[in-house]
Formats: sequence, structure tokens, C-alpha cells
Amino acid sequence: MTSSRFAAGIRPALFALLLTATGLLQATDTAQAKYPNYPSETPAKFVPATASFDYERREVMVPMRDGVRLHTVILVPKGATHAGILLTRTPYDANALTNLSMSGHLGPALQGYDNVADIIVEDGYIRVVQDVRGKYGSEGDYVMNRPLHGPQNPTPVDDATDTYDTIDWLVKNIPESNGKVGTLGISYDGFEPLMALFNPHPALKVSVPMNPMVDGWMGDDWFHNGAFRQQNLAYIYEQVGSRDNSIKWWTNYHDEYDLFMHYGSAGALADAYGMRQLGFWNKLLAHPAYDRFWSDQAVDKLLAAQPLKVPVMLVHSLWDQEDIYGAQAVYRAIKPKDTSGTMVKLVMGPWNHGQEIGEGSSLGAIRFGSDTAKYFREKILRPYLAQYLKDGAPKADTAAVTAYQTGSNQWQRLDRWPLACADGCPTKSRPLYLEPGSKLRFNAPAAGAAYDEYVSDPAHPVPFRARPIQPIGYGTFTWPQWLVDDQREASGRTDVLSYVSDVLTAPLTISGAPEVNLVASTSGTDSDWVVKLIDVYPDQVAYEPEMGGYQLAVAMDIFRGRYREGFTEAKPLAANQPLSYRFALPSANHVFLPGHRIMVQVQSSWFPLYDRNPQTFVPNILLARPADYVKATQRIYHAPAQASFIALPVVGG
Repeated sequence: MTSSRFAAGIRPALFALLLTATGLLQATDTAQAKYPNYPSETPAKFVPATASFDYERREVMVPMRDGVRLHTVILVPKGATHAGILLTRTPYDANALTNLSMSGHLGPALQGYDNVADIIVEDGYIRVVQDVRGKYGSEGDYVMNRPLHGPQNPTPVDDATDTYDTIDWLVKNIPESNGKVGTLGISYDGFEPLMALFNPHPALKVSVPMNPMVDGWMGDDWFHNGAFRQQNLAYIYEQVGSRDNSIKWWTNYHDEYDLFMHYGSAGALADAYGMRQLGFWNKLLAHPAYDRFWSDQAVDKLLAAQPLKVPVMLVHSLWDQEDIYGAQAVYRAIKPKDTSGTMVKLVMGPWNHGQEIGEGSSLGAIRFGSDTAKYFREKILRPYLAQYLKDGAPKADTAAVTAYQTGSNQWQRLDRWPLACADGCPTKSRPLYLEPGSKLRFNAPAAGAAYDEYVSDPAHPVPFRARPIQPIGYGTFTWPQWLVDDQREASGRTDVLSYVSDVLTAPLTISGAPEVNLVASTSGTDSDWVVKLIDVYPDQVAYEPEMGGYQLAVAMDIFRGRYREGFTEAKPLAANQPLSYRFALPSANHVFLPGHRIMVQVQSSWFPLYDRNPQTFVPNILLARPADYVKATQRIYHAPAQASFIALPVVGG
């Protein structure tokens, strides 16, 4: 209740406010009389005339089981009947992705984002693109890679239920369809076809996850073996900062190396950008180790516990600079369930992230002699989709594994992976030893110096590519090709150790994931180890002179030392003690040709793609302080009883 004393005090103020308001109203009336409105030339709602288009565009709000409606764009070819539906769910704006060209033809409208447009148009599919919950035109709350209902998601809805409800609505409300739905997408859009496999709708006939986000801690977008991929801060900022990504990342630096060095830790940079307001960033801060937050939502682990009901084609890029872990992890998880041998297919191409829907005759400086991406779309994807989505289509002749072999530049049809021979001959793990004198041999070291050493200085971290370093981006940015950058930039530094084989006199073929077995010590109490397996070209290449001496990374990755004993808990390292570090590099399917050499590089920073390890143990590296960063002497051992080696998955011996 308001006291009489307070009421008496407020009356004069109200009276003054009324006088002011009355004056404003009179002034407004006078202005309107003096300056009459000019009729707007823009209608309240413009309806485009699209009679000449060869497709019909429908925008609908599809209801989910909890009442939230999702914005959905449906593109139906004119005259379509009994047509299959091809669905993509996306956080990247369904409207923009279906309006890419000013054309009345369906192909150009999709071209660019969706280079399966040729398949869609020529095979007569109905194309559906939907904004995920909480993004762009869809209602609801956005959660990055929303976990399935369970320990990390107490709500009854998730991307699996949203996909089910969407498919249910589509087959009931698109009279031109035949009731068959396929789902496909790349990256985050590739995560969505995996979600569709949980309690799948009966109308879902096929799923094609390409370069999917699967486990963000183990080896996809956010961490690799515990090391944080800090250049993705810009993505988090824009993706979570607003519904329509209208809040844009900014920088005062041309070189990302300088930007991240200026702020020190990833946490300090994020604080400077106000990122504690973002729920996903706070989750990353709270979960730097592989705890239940990560393992509960690891898609490969979840799928391993599910029945396999829908045919799946997993598409993997051998040089995927963003999600090189996911497709292979899912393949390992679900292939054992494929008792018929027909339900799970794997395709591996010589591409970067998503290049399979672009132009695939080269990647950076590496040329393949043909458009490998077009081959995939026309010879593999097209008949595979038709088998499940087109009435009366023949069964596709799709190999269990279709793998492109780099080095020899040829496609292979394989029975399984990583067994790499058509007749079933297994790969054999052969240790390639780091030897004294910077040598690399298949023979174990017998004598010589016990170790090589270098000083890792956080004040001068090793760049992950030549400076100036561009931000993550496409178009004019070279980010998509960094995994095939010439590694000579690193091999010339004193804080990078390079071990090189003799010139090969016969081809050496590997198929599978090389495994690092490093014996190393640090004078600090924490350390990162970056290991690279490299194909060194001859000093001169007659038909490609620019490739003379090129150092092509075949497989490389990082490991955060604090997780040596297990990913769930960080522990300090014993200073100056040789310790074993064992981890897998990304899979390769490669031939080291005669005249080439094999190289292995070892270093302790990969900046600024990954945050710097302070080399002093701290509870959370994301929040490390300037005083925590110290120089460390790193030793790589190659004594007979402490041999470091890379176990290569060699084919045929």
C-alpha cells in the first residue's frame, strides 16, 4: 500500500508529466497538419508473381509436439507426383539457403550452398530446408547441438523428436510426395541426419550425414584430445549471440596470431568480448575435461546403443579441417550392427570440410587429375539416394566402403575399413621409429643419443600455418586448405623436431589411423604434443615444378599432456621424467611414392588454432593467467628402451 506522504510527493510530478505530454501531443498534431503523410509505395505484404517458375515455394511453420513451430521452406518441382522428399535441418537460415540465385529455376536457387542441386532437379526430389529450434524463423530456444532427452537435456524434446515430428507433418501435408523421406547435410547440418536415427520415423528411408559434428571434445569442433580450438570463439560468438547471427565478431588485428597473443588465454579473450553472457561458452568453461557433459552427448556412443533401422551413408573428408573425427567414429560405432552388410556405407574422399558438394579436382596445391567431388555426387550419391527415395529405382551398386587413395589418386571399392585390400588382406601395424640424427627408420634404435630436445616458449608459439593467419572462413579465405599447407614453414624452426626417412625405392601404402607412441619429457608440469606424418616430395618435380620439396601433411593432431592417464581427469606431469603418450592420428588412405620421403614432426604448440598450454599445471587452461606461462625444455626419446615411434597401418607388409 502507498503511504499518504509518498502520494502527496508524487502528485506534483504527475501533474508536470501531464502538462509535458499534452504539449507533445499538441506539437505532434501541429506537425501532422503542416506536414501531411505521403502514401507509402510499399504494400503491407508483397506477393511475388511466380507463375513462370519451374517450382513452387511454400513457407510453413511446422508444429512440434510441445507446441513450438519450426520455420520450414518446401520447394516442390512443378508437376511433381510421387516424389521423394530430401530434408535438411539447419541452424544457418533456411530462407537464405533456398534463395541463392535470382532465378525461376530450382537448380540456381539452390546452387552454391547445395551442390547436390543437380541431383535434386534432375531426379525430381521435393527439397525441404528447416531452421532448427531457436534459430532464424523457428520458435523455441536454441541450444548448440541440443543433446538428446536424458542427463544433459531434461526436456521432452530434442533434435530427434523435432525431426520425427517434421517428417510426420511433411508426409501428411505434401500431396506431391510418395511418402519417402531422406535426410542429408554437412557439419552441423550433418549432425541432424544422425539425430534422425534415434527412434526414426517410419517414412525415413535413408540418412546421409556428411562431415558430421559427433564428439566436440574428442576430435571435432571444440577440442582435440583436450586442446581447445580457440579460433572457434568467433563461431560461438555469432552462433549463440543472437537468433539470426546478426551480432558479428570483430577484431582489431589483421593477423589472428597477434589477436590471440594480445589477450593471452582463450578465457581472457572471451571475457573481453563479453562471452560470459553466452550459455554455450559457460558450458565450455565448466567442462574442460571429458566428463559426463561430453560423453553423455557423444553421438557415436549413443548410436552404438541403438538398433540400426535406417540405411546410412557416412561421408568423410580425409583433410577435413573442422570435423575430421565424427564420420569415422560413427562408422566404428554402428558398422558392427550391420549384420546384413547393406545398411552402413562409408565414403572417404580427398576433400576439405564439405568439399564433396563443391569442386573436387584439387585442394590447395594438391591436384587429383579429375573432379573427385563430382564423381562422388554422380556415381555414388545419386544412385544411392534413388534406391531409397524413387519409386521403382534399381538397387545401387554401392561398395561397403568407397575410398579415394591419395598419392596414387584413384578410387577404391573396399569390403571394409581399415582393411584396405579388395581380397580382404589386413593392414599390418609397422613401427616407424624416430632415430638419433633426425632419422626415421623401420628398425628400432640400437645406439646413439638418448633424446633430442627443444625449448617450447609460450611467448613464441609455433604457428599452425604461415603468417599472417586468417580467421576461420570461406570464400576468399584459405582456411579450408590449411591441412594441406606446405609444412616447411614449421620444419625450419628450432622448436620443431623433424625426422626424415631415406628416399623410398618402392611405394609404401597406409590405410587407417597412424598411432603415435611418443616417449617424451618436459621440464614443466603440463605440455602439449603435436605430431605430424608428412609426405616429402622429391626436391624437383618435373611435371609440377612448384611441388619440388613440398611437405604434405598426411595426418596430424595434438594431444594435451594432462590427459595422459585418462581424459576424464587432468593431472600434472612429473617434471623431467620420460613418460609415454599414445594417441591416434586421423585416418589416412595414402601411398608414399618412390622418390618421396616420409617425415615426422614433433612440436608443443599449434597456434592460434589451439590455445597455448602454459606448461605449468593449472586447473583450467582456458582461465590461465599470464604468470602461468613458462618456457619448458622438451625431450623426445629414442633410446633402445625408450623408443618413440609412429605405428603405421601398412598394407601388404
